[in-house]
Parts: sequence; structure tokens; C-alpha cells
Amino acid sequence: MALAENPPKTGLAGATEQTTDFKGKIIEYVWYMKKQGYAEATIHGRSKLVQIMVKRGADLLNPESIKETIAKQNWSTGRKNNAVDAYSCFLRLFNGKWDPPNYKRVRKLPFIPAEVEIDQLIAACSTRMSTLLQLLKETGIRIGEAWKLQWIDLDTQNSTITITPEKGSNPRMFKISGHLIAMLNCLPKKNNYIFGTSSLRSKRRRFERQRQLIAEKLKNPRILHITFHTFRHWKATMEYHKTKDILHVMQLLGHRSITNTLVYTHLVDFKNDEYTSRVAKTIEEARQLIEQGFDYITEMENIKIFRKRK
Repeated sequence: MALAENPPKTGLAGATEQTTDFKGKIIEYVWYMKKQGYAEATIHGRSKLVQIMVKRGADLLNPESIKETIAKQNWSTGRKNNAVDAYSCFLRLFNGKWDPPNYKRVRKLPFIPAEVEIDQLIAACSTRMSTLLQLLKETGIRIGEAWKLQWIDLDTQNSTITITPEKGSNPRMFKISGHLIAMLNCLPKKNNYIFGTSSLRSKRRRFERQRQLIAEKLKNPRILHITFHTFRHWKATMEYHKTKDILHVMQLLGHRSITNTLVYTHLVDFKNDEYTSRVAKTIEEARQLIEQGFDYITEMENIKIFRKRK
């Protein structure tokens, strides 16, 4: 990392006189974030934003140029705020300072699909992809947490999976269904990682291609709005409306602060609930219904009655 002993007359303190070597600066920036322990998704997102700003005429060594470039973009306030964070991080590498613009992020309620839409997407994806999506549906873990899972984290005897947290979350252990266990056992065990060693970015692109084809086949554009993170929102929403216990949802998501969890208390209005009902005559039938997400309601004439929200 080439830092000058004397700051140049213009640009960032500590930068070299070769102010046009933006590509080199971005490479240094990526390496800096890796050394600081940033998540892969954060590194990719921030470096991509910096590259976009450079391509659109910004001078990385001139904070006012960065401000102007961000202001001209037809971006949401959230994306502009991300660009400000990306450049602030870039400045820390070179001990630079600026007066950052103030873009207030507008919090929107996340898209929550119907369970049937989630299940249709899972069923139509490839084997490895459908297994990943089923895991996200049952646990609500982040995609980064799923991507780090190793076979040693899976306990098939007790039907549990242990999650190594990211983004400062708490570690968790989840009980998973026999259906998901069977799906996981069908995956090839070529290395220590359950979902392989390819990059998360390439996996995301494959998911988007499969999602596009499925949405077109089903003639349902809503499926295009389902992302990896949508499964986390869906799980948290369903768990809250099932238990009305916000602390339970907080623990499930691994949040350290309840502030981020409170959004799930008003995501979906279930005043006009519609349910699917099922009955079980044997313990095995009851077990299967519970694994499918049905809740036990009552028993009549030795028949157990279950229901699940549509």
C-alpha cells in the first residue's frame, strides 16, 4: 500500500501523486476491508459503488466531486446513503476527511410473499438451490450464515443445525424438519462446506436466473421480488403472528437489539385469517404435519386437528 510521507497539495491526505490510478486505489480499498474483517457482501457492495461513481465521472481524491456524483444519480436515498458509507470507509484508508451529505434512509416494510409462492419457488429450483431455500425458510438465517455452514454443523441424529453468526448477531441452534434433513443428505459431500466453495455472488446470480424462469412459467411477477433475505422477513413475520412473542423472534433472528425486531410486529394484518386444516389419525401423521408447519388445535373422536395459515 503506497502512502506518501507528505500529503499532496490536493486530494486525500496520504495519497500518492498518481491521482489517476483509481483502479489501484480501489484494489487497496478492497484489501483494506478484507483486513478489517468486513463481510464479503459488504466488501463487494462498497467496492462496486465506488467503481460506479468513478465510471460516472467522480474523482476519488476529491470529496466534493463524490458529493456531486452521488447527488446526480437517480438512486433511492438508501442507495445514496450506502454510497456515502462506502466513500467514508474509503477515506479511512487514506486518513482523509470530508463533510458527508445527509441522506436519511426511508424505512419501508419488506415484501412478504404468500407461503404457497415460496413453496412454488423452492420446488421449481435446482436440487442444491431448493435445499438452500428450504433452509432459509425453516430457520430465517442470513444467506451469509447459510453460506458458511459446514457438514460438522449439521446433527442429523438430533435434527439440528448450528449457526455461526455474522453482522454481530448471536449464535443459534435450530431444529430442522426431516424433509430438510433428507434434502441435505442428498447433496454431494465434496468438501467441508454444505453448499460448496463457489462465491456467494455467483450463487446469487444463479438464483436470479432460476427465479426469472419460474416467475415467467407461473405467470406470477411477485416471485421476482423474492430474494434470499425475503425468507428471513417471512420467517420472522410468521413466527411473531404465531407466538406474539417479540423476544422469541429476536432470539430466532439473532438480533442483539430489539429495535430491529419490532418491525415484524406490524408487517402483515391477519385480521381476516384464512387457514388450511388437516387431521392426523396416527403419531406419524401428526409428526409430518408439525414438520410441515401445522399447529395442533384440538382432538375429537381420537383424531387430532391441525391448521396452518395460508
